[in-house]
Amino acid sequence: MFKRKRLVLLGLVIIAVIFSCAAFLRSHYSVPILMYHSVSPEPNPYMKLLTVKPETFRRQMRFLKERHYNVVPLVEIADLIKNNKKIPPRTLAITFDDGFKDNYTYAFPMLKEYNFPATIFVVINEIGRPEQDRLSWDDIAVMQASGLITFGVHTLTHPYLPGATSQAALQKEIAGSKKILEEKLGRKADSFCYPGGRFDAKSRQAVIAAGYSVAVASNPGKRFADNDVFALKRIRISENCANLFIFWVETSGYYNFMRESKYKK
Repeated sequence: MFKRKRLVLLGLVIIAVIFSCAAFLRSHYSVPILMYHSVSPEPNPYMKLLTVKPETFRRQMRFLKERHYNVVPLVEIADLIKNNKKIPPRTLAITFDDGFKDNYTYAFPMLKEYNFPATIFVVINEIGRPEQDRLSWDDIAVMQASGLITFGVHTLTHPYLPGATSQAALQKEIAGSKKILEEKLGRKADSFCYPGGRFDAKSRQAVIAAGYSVAVASNPGKRFADNDVFALKRIRISENCANLFIFWVETSGYYNFMRESKYKK
């Protein structure tokens, strides 16, 4: 009898531990939003930490495909969060900042090959500037027509938004750029990216007022909620992620918790 009670007690303890672990994991999970910039075989020295080689990008996309990740458009993640819906396991979004030409040359063919959607945030005044290696409006039209690529706004000039000199300047960068992109694309521009991932209360409110449905930052820290659809946290992907173990950790859904645990605030 005593042995049987001990086994029952042990079973209850194991069940309690399992439920506690599951609750802990649920409370610290945040859907991964990958932040790429340049995909190039010859990275600019000033872009070293923001560039992955084409062969690395291909291995990462193949990794996601073979492990059955649920790669969805960024706006879909925002909708799930806003509607308090359960996010399916292994769901993530792919984003690119700045609108580099190599997004079209190298990344786009691989995204088509693996049928992965992505969002590219363009700086409006830099579109069509070959001296800065930026996408052209023709490139954008081709990518949009594929049905896989969504274009979002990265302001007019890529300024430091918390340092905006006036509300009018803030509106021009946030709302003005949205209007231009929508006129050029012939469709709504729902997503916004804070330049450098930096924002404050005023710029966040200006994004909401302009009519965006989602905005992304970089890593604003644990003071900001993971489910704030106007300040979604992202994971910077660099050539360090050529190591697929590192890439797996960063796409696990727990990387934000791990990196924020290093800091007290």
